[in-house]
This record gives sequence, structure tokens and C-alpha cells, in this order.
Amino acid sequence: MTVGMLLSRKARCVAIAGLLIACSGAPLRALGQNSLTADQQTKVDAIARQVLATTGVPSASVGIVTNGKVAYVKAYGKAELDPPVEATPEMRYSIGSISKQFTATAILMLQQQGKLQLDDPISTWLPQLTRSKEVTLREILSHTSGYQDYYAEDYSMLRMKNPTTADAIIDNWGKKPLDFDPGTQWQYSNTNFVIAGKIVEIVSGMPVMKFLQQNIFTPLHMTDVMNTDMRRLQQTDAHGYIRYALGPLRPAPQDGFGWMFAAGELAMPVRDLLLWDIAMMNESLLEPASYKEMFTGVKLKDGKDTHYGLGVEISTRDGHMVISHSGEVSGFTSENMVLPQDKVAIAVFTNQEAVGAAGVIAGKIAAMLVGLPPKESKQSLDQARQIFIGLQHGKIDRSLFTENCNTYFDAQALGDFESSLKPLGAPIEFRQRAKESRGGMTFRAYDVVFATTHVELTTYQMPDGKIEQFIVAPAE
Repeated sequence: MTVGMLLSRKARCVAIAGLLIACSGAPLRALGQNSLTADQQTKVDAIARQVLATTGVPSASVGIVTNGKVAYVKAYGKAELDPPVEATPEMRYSIGSISKQFTATAILMLQQQGKLQLDDPISTWLPQLTRSKEVTLREILSHTSGYQDYYAEDYSMLRMKNPTTADAIIDNWGKKPLDFDPGTQWQYSNTNFVIAGKIVEIVSGMPVMKFLQQNIFTPLHMTDVMNTDMRRLQQTDAHGYIRYALGPLRPAPQDGFGWMFAAGELAMPVRDLLLWDIAMMNESLLEPASYKEMFTGVKLKDGKDTHYGLGVEISTRDGHMVISHSGEVSGFTSENMVLPQDKVAIAVFTNQEAVGAAGVIAGKIAAMLVGLPPKESKQSLDQARQIFIGLQHGKIDRSLFTENCNTYFDAQALGDFESSLKPLGAPIEFRQRAKESRGGMTFRAYDVVFATTHVELTTYQMPDGKIEQFIVAPAE
């Protein structure tokens, strides 16, 4: 799951004084508020509403930091559809893999305490794992370990309906053969951060969530963070949704407890993540050497830069340093971007899975505020077109798909695919725009263009050619 950061006393006071809390209507100002200009507010509102209207995503909670202070927090759309409930920025959303940077920070804290080192082999704590004497903590936190991803798909698989434990995940995926020799490739894997979370618990002697609460959330005044791996979001929080192709929004299935441990377990209102972002840009939580470790792209053994640090993506775009991560869990997607040199941060939470709306909103706001250019990647591929056209007519060749994907395509899903895609007619253009390896599979993203609209398709393909994921969503 695609594809996702303790203030000093002075910085903490600045963050709280600048905190903005708003409902879905007009924002409320706080004492010392460093607000966006009226023109910027109007543009942000237009961006959020336009993307929600185009994609059909129910809601978005948007938070912005400028000049190192909270400048704008506002929610848009519906947090719940039946009965309809307006989204407010006080509501918690699951943030998925944005949680990983908190786990990485816990490891860095333990290193500062002299209890471990990033280049220690994980055999020190988990000797039973595959090639554990060769895999380091740094490789775990940078996705260069070779451990296969247990949750690469953008939908909940059959096995995830039942609860599990971190030990069970580690015992299963941590004992498989590595996908590559440690340090020789970059491949995103949630398994890495389950392993990291387990090491935090072994070294600290406390549950990972308790460690985060004591050392990060409480000092930062992040008062509403919760662990969805242990309990459900409440009625007053945002509700998660799923959409099959262009069909109606439906309540997202709820995973069994235990699957998100230290890899994607956190939920919070957007204002809490902004306090974390301010701590990152001020480097007020860790020692300077630790931030340098976290914000430096880890290099492979051949010298190639992965552009991924410790729990965060690292890039430079048009001269702007960007520390970012997206997140996705059942029913939710999110995006967090920190531009430390610009003293700007943008966090966007949405309550629909397998869509890129959060990233699109964040990218457009970044372009508006600092002129940040968008990411660009274009590639091409062929096979998915015929499957897509078949689904437009309610037809599926189940021999092409894995058991998980065949379970995803139940009667309801097939009906929604046909009823929503068939009226669009034949695609005018079908182009592949991204390809990467993950979880022992090949991920591809496609743009499917019609006369009046276009959609995006994301797939995962197993080494044997079977398709593990085939998800269609509105595209911006």
C-alpha cells in the first residue's frame, strides 16, 4: 500500500499559536494566525472542490503550512454519505503509509539513545528471518532489504478479513526468499516496517504505539492520533469508501485488526500532521545528524540513488527540496509534502481508496504556492486494453487473474464496471504512464482516454503473468 515526523519548547509554542481549525465552511482564525491571502484561499478552495468534483471522491481534509506556521485548514465534501455528514477538519482520517516516517523516527531516537545503530544487522533482534545477518536496519527503513511486500495491492485481499499479528506477518513474509540481494535494488515493502516496528518494541520494551505517544505525539500536542490497528475509527470520524470502476461509492471493507502494524496504522486530523511537518522543517525533534540520515536518499551498492531516505521520499524539483510520502489503506488515501527550505507543507486526506485525488490536490497547491512542477513519468504497455474492454461489457477471463483478484471481481464489482464504463464507448487512447517493481510483482499505471473523460487504471502482475490487481478510478 500505495504508492504514503518532539518540537523544542519554542517551536512548539509557535506551532500551537499558529494553529488553524476550520469547519467545512469559512475557516476560523487563531491567535497569531499566519493565514493565506484571500486570493490564495480562493485558489485552494477551487482546487479542492474541482478535484473532488472531477474524481467523485467524497471528501478531502486539507492543511497548509507557510512560513513555518499553520496557515490554512479546511475540509470539503462529505465525510459520510448515508446519512450525509459534512466533513470537518477535526475529523480523523486514516493516513496509511505516512505512518512509516513515525516508525523510522522511533528507530532514530533509539539510535540517539545508544541502543542500536542503523547499520546493525537485524539478526541482532530477529535472527530467524531470511538472511537476517546480511540485512541492516538502514535497508529495512529504505526499502532496500529485499523482503517481499505483504500488502502491495490497492484493495483488501481475502486473507485480510481476519485479524493477524505482527509476529504472524513477520513469520510468513520475513522467512520467504528475498526478492533481491540486500542493498542492490529499491522495492517498496510494508513488510520492512512491520519488522522495524517489532524491533522498536524489542529494544524499547514497550508497544510501538506507546513509544510514539510518549516520545512524539504528546510532546508535539498531536492530541487526536489513534491506532486503527487496535480499534475502529469513530462515528464522528470520516468514513472510508471504495468504488468499482466508475460505479457508485460503497462503504469500504474493514480489514481485520493487526495488518497495519507500524506500516500504516495511524489516523489523525490533518492539523495534527501539520504539527509534525513543522517539527520536520524546523528539525526540532531529532539531532541534526539524525535528520541528515532521514532526509538523504539511500544509495544502492552500485551507487545509484534511490531517492528514498528513511521512511520518506526525497526529491529536488526545480530547485525545491521535497520530503514527501503518500498513504493508502482500505477506504482512505493521503498525501504529505514538506518543502523545508520554503517553510511550506501541504497535507491532504481523502476518504476513498485507490485514487490519486489527495496527491493531485497537494500537487496543485504546491504549484500555486511555490511554483513546484509536477512529477512526470511516461511509459507504454499493451495487454491491459483488452481486459478493460471486456470489463466494459461485463466479461472477464478469470484464467488471467489470481485468486485474490478473482475474489475482488465479484458480481457486484463486475456489474459496476460494466454499468459505469460501457456508456463511455471505446477508448480513444490507452497509454501506460508508470511501471515499477513491488512485492515481487510488477506495478503499472495507465491513462485511459475517452471522448468526454478519462480514467486511470492500476495493475499488479505476478511473475507468472497472473494479474493480482486491476483497479479503475476517475483521473484528474
